[in-house]
Amino acid sequence: MMLASFFLLLLTIDGASSEDNCSYQHLFNYLNLSLSSKNDLYTMSRPVKHHNTTLKVYLEVLIYAILDMKETDQTLISYVWIYMSWKNEHITWNPNDFCGLKHIDIPAELLWKPDLTIEEMTEQDKTPSSPYLTINSDGTVERMDYKVLVSACRMQVHKFPFGIQTCNLSFKSVIYNVEEVNLQPHSDSSVATKSSRVLMQTQYEWVFISETVTKTTFDRKNFNQSLIVHTIKMKRRPILYIVNFLLPILFFLCLDLASFLISDSGGEKLSFKVTVMLAVTVMQLILIEILPFSSDRIPLIVVYCIGIFGFMLLSLLETIVVMYLMEKDSASPDEADGDQSLSEDCGDKQGKVNFNNFYRGDINILQASGSQLNFPWVR
Repeated sequence: MMLASFFLLLLTIDGASSEDNCSYQHLFNYLNLSLSSKNDLYTMSRPVKHHNTTLKVYLEVLIYAILDMKETDQTLISYVWIYMSWKNEHITWNPNDFCGLKHIDIPAELLWKPDLTIEEMTEQDKTPSSPYLTINSDGTVERMDYKVLVSACRMQVHKFPFGIQTCNLSFKSVIYNVEEVNLQPHSDSSVATKSSRVLMQTQYEWVFISETVTKTTFDRKNFNQSLIVHTIKMKRRPILYIVNFLLPILFFLCLDLASFLISDSGGEKLSFKVTVMLAVTVMQLILIEILPFSSDRIPLIVVYCIGIFGFMLLSLLETIVVMYLMEKDSASPDEADGDQSLSEDCGDKQGKVNFNNFYRGDINILQASGSQLNFPWVR
C-alpha cells in the first residue's frame, strides 16, 4: 500500500513537472537566467559571441498603401510593412525540453535591435513601434512594424500628368559599418512586387507598378556601410486631370475661335475674348499651385497652356486691329462727302454770281444803244 502511494506521488510530480515544462512561464524563467541578470549586456551591444563576427540583418519592406504624393513639396507619404530578422547567439533552447515550444514573444526593450534609418525620411514617424519581438528556438529574432513614412522623392513632372514616378527608400545603419552589420534583402524584387500588390489597400491617384530591391555599399569618408534601396515605381491616373484641366482649356480655345463669328461692329466681341483669356489665366494659376518650382525641364502641360494662351492673345490683338481699321475706314467717307458737298455749293454760288453779272452787263449795253426791247422781263 505504501509502495503504491509512493509511485502515485512520483507520477503526480512528473505530471506536474511536465505541465510546467509546457508553459510559457517555464521558458521565461529559463531565459531569464541569461536575460535578467545581465540585461544591459544584451541591449547595449550586438548579440554576437565574438566581436569580429558580422551580424546579418535580413530586411523586407512591402508597400501597404500609397497615401499621398505632394508635387510641390516633392514628398511621398506611404504606409509600409517592415520586417527584420537577425540571429542572437546568446538565446537558444531545445523545443523538445518545452513540449515543442518553438517561439515566444517578449517586450522589445529586453533585447538589442538594429539601428536602421531611412535616408529619405523628412518627418519623424508618429506611429508607435511594435512593442514585442519574436524569438525562435534557434536564436532568430524577428520584428515586424507598420509605419507611415514621409520621404523625399524627386518628381519627374516633364510629362505631367502622364509620367511615371520612382521613389527610393534607402535603409542603412546609423553607427555600424558593413563589417559589423551587413544588411541582406529577405526577398528579391519579383517576390516583393507580388507581395506588395497583394497587401495594397489604397493607392490614392497612383497605380503601383513594381518594387525593386537593390543591395549596395555606401562609402562615406572611408566608412563603408551596407545599404538596401527599395525603389517604388508608380504611375498616375490622369483621367481627372484630363477632364478637369486639359479639356476645359481646349474648350476655351474653341470658344475663342468661335468668337470670330461675332460682328466686329460692336464691343461685345472684344469683351468676350478678354473674359475667355481671364478664364485661362485662372487655370494657369491653379497649375502653378500643383507643379513644383524646382523642375529641371519645362513640363509639357505648361507648354500646352502657354501655347493656347499665345493663340488667344494673337486673336485678341487681331480683333483690336480689325476694329481700329473698321472705325478709321468708316470715318473717312463721311469727311470726303462733306468736302464734296461744300465744293458743289461753292460752285453753284459762283455760277449764279457770274450769270447775274453777265446779264446786267448786256442790259446796260442795250440801253446805251437806244434800242427798245420788247421783253416782258426787261424793265
